[in-house]
Amino acid sequence: MATFVTRWLLSILLVDLANCVAPTGPPARPSSPECYIPCDDSNCWENIHCTWDSRPDPQIPTDYSLHWANIEEGHVNAGTSLSGLIHRVHFSSHGELRVWVQAKNQHGSARSQEVVFNTADIVKPPPPKVTLSQQDTLEIYWASTCDQLELSVGLCNVRRRTEADQVWFEEEDGFYASYILDSLQSCTVYEFQVRCACSTGLMSDWTEIYSMSSPETVPVGELDVWRDCGISAASFDCALTWKRLPQACGLILGYEVTLVYNGGTKVLMNVSTAEPVGPLVCDERQCRFTSSLNGVSSVSVSAYNAHGATVPSYLAMPVPGKEKNDQTIDLKITEEYLSVSWAVPSQLSDNLKEYVVQYKQAGCPPGQGFDWVKVNKSQTTTIFKGQFKKHTLYQVSLFTVSYSSEVHHLSSAVGYSLQGTPPRVPSFKVFSMATTHATVLWEPVPLFEQRGVILYYQIGVDRQNVYNVSASPQHGNRTFKLLHLNPGQAYEVWIRAVTAAGPGENVTTRFSANNHEDYAHLTPALVGISVAVMICFIVLFSACRGEGKACPLFPPCLNEKVPDPRNSHIFRQKKFQITDPVAWIRIPVYEPHPKISLLEVVEIQSWALKTSEKTSNPDGLNRPAVEDDQKKDDITEECHRKHRRDGREEYSKMVDSDEERDREEKEEDREDCWSSSGEEPSTSGYEKHFMPSALEILKV
Repeated sequence: MATFVTRWLLSILLVDLANCVAPTGPPARPSSPECYIPCDDSNCWENIHCTWDSRPDPQIPTDYSLHWANIEEGHVNAGTSLSGLIHRVHFSSHGELRVWVQAKNQHGSARSQEVVFNTADIVKPPPPKVTLSQQDTLEIYWASTCDQLELSVGLCNVRRRTEADQVWFEEEDGFYASYILDSLQSCTVYEFQVRCACSTGLMSDWTEIYSMSSPETVPVGELDVWRDCGISAASFDCALTWKRLPQACGLILGYEVTLVYNGGTKVLMNVSTAEPVGPLVCDERQCRFTSSLNGVSSVSVSAYNAHGATVPSYLAMPVPGKEKNDQTIDLKITEEYLSVSWAVPSQLSDNLKEYVVQYKQAGCPPGQGFDWVKVNKSQTTTIFKGQFKKHTLYQVSLFTVSYSSEVHHLSSAVGYSLQGTPPRVPSFKVFSMATTHATVLWEPVPLFEQRGVILYYQIGVDRQNVYNVSASPQHGNRTFKLLHLNPGQAYEVWIRAVTAAGPGENVTTRFSANNHEDYAHLTPALVGISVAVMICFIVLFSACRGEGKACPLFPPCLNEKVPDPRNSHIFRQKKFQITDPVAWIRIPVYEPHPKISLLEVVEIQSWALKTSEKTSNPDGLNRPAVEDDQKKDDITEECHRKHRRDGREEYSKMVDSDEERDREEKEEDREDCWSSSGEEPSTSGYEKHFMPSALEILKV
């Protein structure tokens, strides 16, 4: 069994080796030569030109020779060329000539078939000169050079094709000087070629290709309308754009654009292609409408020429807030093409009409680096051909269009034809510091500058600890907290972006961890509050200066507070006893000393002080200030003596009691102070603040 397998393998190897070895032997047989005498517009040349075809072997050099015979034989070596000349001295102008070609290599030779012709019948005129006439019909004219060659005019051949169909159709009948094309297709470009012969001789070569369009009619078809929103999807950032008609049926003079706003307002704009400056910008493939689409709900565009306009193409703007991004898009980008594929949505609507796939080059202005294609709903892949730049971001978006013309965004993805290492991070700094941790802040690399998809950011501390931080989201500043730092130690921290091509350049900063908890971020606020409080106190004290003066601008806790004796329960009961003689029977035998908290604390306001000063001088006379001060000092000194005699200080605490001795001592002190002045009771002293008069008790 092993012997059989071995023989079988050896036979296969021998066959393969035989196929690999170049074939040996004589060269292939050349084709029969084609010989002619070329002519120009005025005369013919003297020599005979002959050409032939062959299949030369590139591995075995082959030489060719052109042979002829009439009365005598002759030949000329052509080398490896496939053409040769028979000079005029070797043939007569009117006579028979036999011609053949011989090929020869190191393994042998081969000879073509002979051709026999009369040298007078191989004259070849130049191609005719064609003139086009484009009116209601397509007609071409030409002029032959047979007259200049002193030959009569012969028949001519015509062939035609459409620009879209590259297969030539040759008319069967010969023509002399003109050709009319019947049964024209509208909006079609036709191409023509003509060749002619004289009365004797050969046919000329075909003329160059001439093209004519069928007569102009109303433009056929609809415009492919879309909008270029750049990388964003906001409608007010979009530019309306459309592709030129592939068959315009004449010169397009302009476009009619109808804008329908959210409130229902319609605005019709007629933009001409002839205006050098305006809201319309066109190139060879696309036109862009530069007016703002802010607040526009739908648009319609039609192209027109001298005969009419196309059917308006309608486009609804995507409704904000209804965009999704849950459809996976697979991209493959090279420098020559962009391939996009996607899966069928899980909830495929019966109203779905088609998909729209678009791409946008990041950083390009509206109308540049942008293209789109509309595909059938049963299709899930498409290809864009073009020149895609290396290290450049392209955003691909997928949309659906319903039969009711509603547009919905399904998903978007980004890709690069070739990824490169990312640039430096624009900004990197330490945001806050503490004893054992610090927070760093950086600005991500802008999307259109990334040179590749940033997978993550790397943050390193003193080349020891390296952290990988996710690159999502792409927008907004990013922060990262560095933990387990040593207080007072200096650190060097760096950051870099990483793509599939590798990491970018490092950006480094330095800092030192604090020895104590850092409250530096609170210092500005504390300083501001302190300054504000100081200014407030200065203003309030300036407005309320003066001894014994209460300021209404101060809080109550900052004003002078004095207990009001009229709120004492004992005084209320005394009043009741005065007005009701039998009320003393209902008074309890024992009442503990009431607390001072039962008294009401009132503020002495500035108006009360002024009123007190007025009542102390009821006659309204202006007495000398020295006299008044002297009297006040005498009364105050007398009161101080009595208080010191009783062993009590001014403003000592007041205790309500039923003991008659205490009440009599207080009344005696008050009467002594009043009697020493000979006037109304003084406005200062213990009695003013704590002891009521009989009139005050009655008023309670």
